Parts: sequence; C-alpha cells; structure tokens
Amino acid sequence: MKINIKALVFTGLAVIAIALGCKKPEYSFGKLVTPTDLTLATSVAGVDATNPNGNGSGNVSVSFKANNALTYKVDYGDGNTEMVQTSGQITHRYTSPGIFSYNVTVSAVGTGGAMSTLTQKVTVFVAFEIPAAILDNLTGGSSKTWVSDRLTPGHVGVGPTNTFTSDYYSAEPNQRAECLYDDEITFTKDANNNVILTVNNKGQSFMTAAATASYGKAGGDDCYDYDLAAPRKLAFMDATSTSTPAQSTRIQFTVPGAGLINFGTGGNTYEIIALTANTITLRNIGSDGLAWYQKLKVK
Repeated sequence: MKINIKALVFTGLAVIAIALGCKKPEYSFGKLVTPTDLTLATSVAGVDATNPNGNGSGNVSVSFKANNALTYKVDYGDGNTEMVQTSGQITHRYTSPGIFSYNVTVSAVGTGGAMSTLTQKVTVFVAFEIPAAILDNLTGGSSKTWVSDRLTPGHVGVGPTNTFTSDYYSAEPNQRAECLYDDEITFTKDANNNVILTVNNKGQSFMTAAATASYGKAGGDDCYDYDLAAPRKLAFMDATSTSTPAQSTRIQFTVPGAGLINFGTGGNTYEIIALTANTITLRNIGSDGLAWYQKLKVK
C-alpha cells in the first residue's frame, strides 16, 4: 500500500490549524483592588435649633472619599442615582413635600469592579413648592399688605361645608364691626420662597361666638384684645377639601398657633378660593362647623 506523504502532511497541518483556531482566548483583568478607608458625610441645608430637618429647600450635601477608588456610585434613596468620577462634595435636592428619611448609599468602585459601600440616613424637610402665580400675587415678589375689601358685598360670608360660596350669608358694605376693617395683613416671601405672615390688628380682632374659646376668650360675636404681633411662617399645601379647579385655586395654607387672618373663626387653615394681583378670597372651616369666607384687597 502506497502512503501519500504530502496528503498526510497537509492533513496534519490542517488538524493543528483547527486546534489552534479552537483554542479559547485568555483575558487578564488585572489585580482586584478593593477601595479602602471609605468615608461618607451628609449635611442638610439650613439645619438649626428651629429647623432640625432643614430650611425646606430639600438640599443635602454629600461628601465622600476612599483610597484606590476609580469611580463612585451615589444612591440618594429617592430613586435617583449617579456615577461620580472623583471624590468630593455634591449637592442633591429632594423634592417630596413634608419630612421624610432617606438612605444615602455611596459605593466606591476599584479595579475589577471590587467595591466598598457606606450608607447614611438623612431626614429632610421639603417645603411645599408654592405655584409661582400664587406666590407672586400674594407677595408681589417680596412683600404685600392686604386689608378687608369692606365695600364689596360678601367681604364676610358664611356657607355650608359642601359648597364653595357664601350661601348662608354675605355681608353688605361696611356691615361688620370696625375692628374687623382696620387689620393690615402682610405676606412676605423669604429667600427660600417661604411665606411669612404678619398681622397688625391695632390691638383687637373680631371673633365669632363659637370661636372665642380657641383664642382664650369668652363671649359673643365681638371685638377682643388680641396680640398678633409675632410673625408666622405659613405652611402651604394642596387643598384637602373637595373643591375643583373651577371653584378654587386648590391651594391652602395653615397659620401656626392660634393665628388668624382678618377675623377669628377658630379655624387656622385657609383655602385660597380666588387670587389676583389685587384681590383674594379665602375660605376656612370655623369652630361652628361652617365655611367662612373673607375678601381682601391690596392696601
């Protein structure tokens, strides 16, 4: 039997080539280095004795660093994350109105994906973001003073709680006590878009009979000595009533403490029914379970 040497050589070379072609490539990831000495610090903007959870801006500074870190992953605990190439300080703004706690997690990433991780809890107060039109009309961009619209019918009104008009009673011009008409109500916007209320009631405020006890008084519908000199920071929010956008701005605010605007009904939450640059209509629920209305105009 004749042996074809050339064929055998060719076949052998082909087998070697196939074997070499099937050899899996080798990859090198280098040495795995886990970042060390990771530090994390957080600071809520505006924290002080009066505002333990911040000034309402929602801004939180996050500082971090580590040895042997190539990059950092920051998870703010509110659904937002970001990758940061170098250590340092970044600011994140939380946006959910109210007081909430979040876990801020920083992961330092080293070669080969090795990680070190730290988590810190922050509690943040975020003030309700007042719509720009409401803020501008109410404060004029800085500060604006209002008085009773005493010549307009319905400047004091009463209605049931299931409607948004003064169905039971609407005052005629100058029909109420004079102490109700001399109040000067000032809304002032601060640097963080908070609104501060100051009321100059000339020493007396009108109160309904059902509400006098709410203010430490006793008696019927009348004028009472009452100190309203202290400024009060208002808490704004979406209206909690059943009003519709056709009936109301759907924005309300609460006056802290036993505060009142123009006259006292026992209620301290006011829904802004209507607002322009020159007029405002407010509604609140009094101690008597009725809806009270007041109309103001720019001084």
